[in-house]
Amino acid sequence: MPAEPTAAEPTAAERDADARALASTLRIRILRLCLDEALTNREIADRLGKNPATVLHHVRTLVDRGFLVAEPVRRGARGSREVPYRATGKSWRTPGGAGRTRVLVDAFLEEFALVPDPDEAQMARLGLRLDEAGYRELSERVQAVLEDFAARPATQGGTPYSVFYVLHEDVTRRRGDATPAG
Repeated sequence: MPAEPTAAEPTAAERDADARALASTLRIRILRLCLDEALTNREIADRLGKNPATVLHHVRTLVDRGFLVAEPVRRGARGSREVPYRATGKSWRTPGGAGRTRVLVDAFLEEFALVPDPDEAQMARLGLRLDEAGYRELSERVQAVLEDFAARPATQGGTPYSVFYVLHEDVTRRRGDATPAG
């Protein structure tokens, strides 16, 4: 009989529910917006150019799965009740589910399309040929740098930056079995 999951170890159903919650470019973008600034549903909708009712559905899904947390209610215009939401950081620690890679790529492309001057972005494209040990070393070293910066507190007054990193097999350079595109 399989061991009961511990509190730190989510069940398969919980992992599936988390994966479904993250299977949306809009939700990924909401999490990024609320990373270091608590925003209300209206503020999120305005920044994304989306309908507030649509955004509220996605916000509630993220809150239900623990990716967003509601902060204390504040009074808005004309005494209205506003609930600001902040990202918990759980998405960084959540393993990807089926289709998550495509969602992350699409969210990156949507966000990068908004950059006023793409030529200002630091970007690199590098082809390498590595054995398994070299691949593991590169992957682990880059992951360690990302983990280090993710663990640091946000710099007050600092400029927000986005990092998108991909390491994949270059199938076009396989020896002998590559099929040319086109």
